[in-house]
Amino acid sequence: MDGGAFGAGKAGSSVDPLEFVRRPQVIARILCWLFAIIIFGSISSKGWAFDKVQNREVCLFNKDLNACNYGTTIAVFAFLAAVGFLAGEWFFQQISSVKMRRRYIMLDFGFSAFWTFLYFVGFCYLTSQWSKSETPEGGSVITNGLQAAIAFSFFSIFSWAGCTWFAYQRYKLGVGDTFAPIETQGTAPGAAPWTQTPTQDGNPYNAGGYPSYTGAYNAESYQQPPFANNGAKVSPTPSL
Repeated sequence: MDGGAFGAGKAGSSVDPLEFVRRPQVIARILCWLFAIIIFGSISSKGWAFDKVQNREVCLFNKDLNACNYGTTIAVFAFLAAVGFLAGEWFFQQISSVKMRRRYIMLDFGFSAFWTFLYFVGFCYLTSQWSKSETPEGGSVITNGLQAAIAFSFFSIFSWAGCTWFAYQRYKLGVGDTFAPIETQGTAPGAAPWTQTPTQDGNPYNAGGYPSYTGAYNAESYQQPPFANNGAKVSPTPSL
């Protein structure tokens, strides 16, 4: 998982199925998918009954059609979204663009946070209507089904909240990698930052310049030797 943006592997790297199902965000998404199936199945099979007085099917949550429709709707969309995000997680490492990865994480965060809120409302709504309902015909089988829908609506609050948390953590990780200094990117924890030695023509050199040599040749330090006009060729002698 190291070396990629937003907590994923490098673009184009292969995905290990065992490592994939062990990821926390994948486990949370699978729970969201499973809970949505239970809620949808419980309300669809146990949440309706035929009322002979009204001569039509009524919702067993206090005969409130909106309660059954609301619970079913959010469960169906949660199921589809969970499948879509699982597929997105599988192909996430194939996305080479950092911008596209950021958009995916932002979509994950926004949708998960919104569905957490919807499930919280759904749990409160179903609980309120169930407390006002009469005991349905059919015994404990019908009652257990309706109570299962309420219970797994409550569990879904935490599963979708977990997805929201994981998306937020990945977004923070990706933003940190994007704005990290170049010399510290890709450095292992505790290791010294990487620095590049300046080179010139392929060879390292001192960018700050070499110190001057105090005993270097200086034309102004020469003095005219004595007897310079005697006709002899005398080479100038540097003063020390």
